[in-house]
Amino acid sequence: MYNQMVVRTELDEAEVDAIFQALSDATRRDIVTRVIVRAQSVSEVAEHYEMSFAAVQKHVAVLERAALVAKERRGREQIVHARPQAIARARRLLDDYEQLWHGRIDRMQRILDEGNA
Repeated sequence: MYNQMVVRTELDEAEVDAIFQALSDATRRDIVTRVIVRAQSVSEVAEHYEMSFAAVQKHVAVLERAALVAKERRGREQIVHARPQAIARARRLLDDYEQLWHGRIDRMQRILDEGNA
């Protein structure tokens, strides 16, 4: 008998897709890490990468659409900061997947144990 488990999340499918798409890129993961440590202007963020300022802005825009970061205007600068609540939702989603896999592994182990009994 097949028992389908569903990962429950407070995110809709589009939000989940946006989070995974945003985090699929190493540069974007690094940007998130940097702004978790300290909010930075887009210019400060761009200093860490060998790419154009416009390319960094595009990466930040992807993260912003996924709600992992937010930009705040301070004078002439745009300050990028992490959105802890969005990052926590993404973590809970991954925790749900981890529990799903642990459950499947436990069921496989029980089947194997029954076969050896």
